[in-house]
Amino acid sequence: MEKNPYVPDVHFEQIPIRNLVSNQEYQRRLSREHIRKAAESFHLCQINPVKVSRRQGINYVFNGQHTIEIVAYVSGSRDTPVWCMVYDELDYEQEADIFANQQKFVKKLLPYEIFVANLEAGNDEQLIIRALVESFDLRISGNSRPGCICCVATLEDLYRKYGYDILQRCLRLCIATWEGDADSLTSNILRGIAHLVVAYENNLKDDMFVEKVGRFSPREIGRTAKERKAGSMGYAEAMLTLYNKKSSSKGTLKWARLYENRREICSQAPENP
Repeated sequence: MEKNPYVPDVHFEQIPIRNLVSNQEYQRRLSREHIRKAAESFHLCQINPVKVSRRQGINYVFNGQHTIEIVAYVSGSRDTPVWCMVYDELDYEQEADIFANQQKFVKKLLPYEIFVANLEAGNDEQLIIRALVESFDLRISGNSRPGCICCVATLEDLYRKYGYDILQRCLRLCIATWEGDADSLTSNILRGIAHLVVAYENNLKDDMFVEKVGRFSPREIGRTAKERKAGSMGYAEAMLTLYNKKSSSKGTLKWARLYENRREICSQAPENP
């Protein structure tokens, strides 16, 4: 049969992991943290075939080295076989070239696209987040527009780190303060509010926050934030400054607590194995 120029000349085999070699110089270093995290949510249907170049009887993995280590970790054995797409006529330089360029034209999924797919799959986390957002008469969208939140990754991150109640309070504060202004429904604003909510808990008075911080537009807060510190901590500092302005000593929130809380969170992060 004549070869089709658009079909790679490969065959598929199940090869035990112990018979695969993946220590070529062009490859990335293995990340044990990535392997551990992937193993925690391992799903058999999400395993892609491993690309293998067979040279002089040795099976060199040039795409899928983390895949085989994840399977070995989960199964507890390097005798476990994985499906391999085997190339028989590649040399080392060709392998390296394919490895370097195979992702060049792959379009990465956007957070919103992943979120929608999780909704279609009926996954609880995304369903809960959507219901929470919609309870404030807002929608999750892939584009910034009135009445919509598009910082999906931030919503998921706050939910995973701090839980439902903190995310709900952050959204409630944001919406009450700026009445759903599209400029307020951004990652830095929501994360900045979260820093304050987590650091000060009930010492942060919601009505006072709405009254004092709400006198300034999200854009004004953004300009002040850039002068103070990069990212969401700059926004947290800007909002804390406004909150503390003309407050009694009893109502003033201590600056040190904002950074003490940040250190506590970092100290609780798992170490790399």
